Amino acid sequence: MRRFPVCAALLVLVVAAGCGGERQDADEPEGEFTLEIVGASFPERQSIAQRSTLRLEVRNTDDRELPNLAVTVETEPEGDEAAGVAFAQAEEDPRLADPSRPVWVLDRPPEGGQSAYTNTWALGPLFPGQTKEVEFRLTAVRAGSYTVGYRVSPGLDGKAVPANGQRTEGSFRVTISDEPVPARVNDAGEVVRGGD
Repeated sequence: MRRFPVCAALLVLVVAAGCGGERQDADEPEGEFTLEIVGASFPERQSIAQRSTLRLEVRNTDDRELPNLAVTVETEPEGDEAAGVAFAQAEEDPRLADPSRPVWVLDRPPEGGQSAYTNTWALGPLFPGQTKEVEFRLTAVRAGSYTVGYRVSPGLDGKAVPANGQRTEGSFRVTISDEPVPARVNDAGEVVRGGD
């Protein structure tokens, strides 16, 4: 009984059926859309182990629905090489398998913003006039001074682009102290960070 040729033929058919297909950006409308960052905040002074929140408020100022609000975050590199991860910098050490070293640990990304990218979150459609608050919950893990840049786009795949003249990007200059935030355990057994 020879099953191998039949199994091999079925495997080839399954693989062939999975290849090709529709492009990822096939449904994204093409053209310019108007959107604007109407608010942005991130503490400029932080400490190791301190939790913080990077907040962006984005408004759809177009009369059409934005296809897929995309938010990209990049930490400016120290050297020539940029890290492939949002809240990190690249170490220029050829012995490292992954040169990205975190400056902040991402405790909680924006809700519903998962994507295959390591520095871009896809937050879905935005209706005309709608404002969306985007929050990144972070913990600082590396002392130093850093510039964190951010930008927003009406689409994830590059066919829908922001119109000229809109405020769609910006940056924060942040200094992280190497002294951790004071912490204590209160009477209820909870860890309390910060002063009295």
